[in-house]
Order: sequence, then structure tokens, then C-alpha cells
Amino acid sequence: MGHRIEHSARHTKSVDALHAAFTTEQYWKDRLAEIGGPGAELVEARTDSDTFSVTLIQGIAAKHLPPMVTRIRPGDLRIDRTESWGPLRNGSATGTFSVRTEGAPGKIYGTLTLTTDGTGSLLRIEGTVTVDIPFFGGKIEEAIAEQLRRLNEKEDAFTENWTSEQT
Repeated sequence: MGHRIEHSARHTKSVDALHAAFTTEQYWKDRLAEIGGPGAELVEARTDSDTFSVTLIQGIAAKHLPPMVTRIRPGDLRIDRTESWGPLRNGSATGTFSVRTEGAPGKIYGTLTLTTDGTGSLLRIEGTVTVDIPFFGGKIEEAIAEQLRRLNEKEDAFTENWTSEQT
């Protein structure tokens, strides 16, 4: 069934500035260096037609994982993540994301929307976390959703700082 995730972040920079960041390879390299976790790596950044996509590996150290997760899958967690952004159109942009974890029966996927918010911009993330484990899947989904909320907040702070340094 899955657990719904929603996240919104207001940024002081314009949609143009955020979209430029999200479609720049250096932004992703810098973000991974700061908050990517153990074994973080930018696997690929490419532009196909009018879509920019990144594939990356992030890590979460076992000590930061909920006990429920480490009982099922011990050790650090490797996260394979993709994110794609379409072009700016009429002051907004949309994208998609997907996440898979090595050795775990779960996935995360959803949409990204970047729109104008007064003088700044608003990033909305909507998605679903699914873990296919009988009886415990729902609890693990909730734990993952909470970890994602924390990660999204770190990514928001990084983006705000990074875009401020670029101007």
C-alpha cells in the first residue's frame, strides 16, 4: 500500500536560481560532499533533450538508522537515488525522483514541483514509501518517512546556502 510523503520548503532565491542549481552537476557534487553520508558518489549527471538527470549513491551510517531497520538489514545503508528535472516553463518546473536501497525490499518514488512563492520559490515533494515486508512493512515505512523528513530539511538548508553563495 505504501506510506505517503509530503514536504514543502520555501527558499529566498527565485525559481530560476533553484532550477539552475538543480540542473548543475557542481551543485550535486557539493551537496553529496556535505550531506551524502558514507560512500556518497555522483554516478552520473546528464542532459537528454530538455531533461537534466542525476544518479547518485548516498549512505546512512548504521548508527543513524532506527533499530527496526538494522534488525532486518544490518550495517550502513546504501541508497541509490535518481532525480530528474524538466525545463522551466511559465515560471515553474517539475521533476521526478526514485530511491532504492541495496539489500532492502523497499522503494521511494514521487514528484517534485518548483514554483514561485512571492519573491522566492517553493519546492514541493510528494511521493510514496513502500516496504514489502509482511506485518512490519508499515512501521518501517513510517521510520523511513521520518528519516526522509530529516534529510529533506538538511537538503533544503544546503540548497539555501549554496544558492546564496552563487550570487
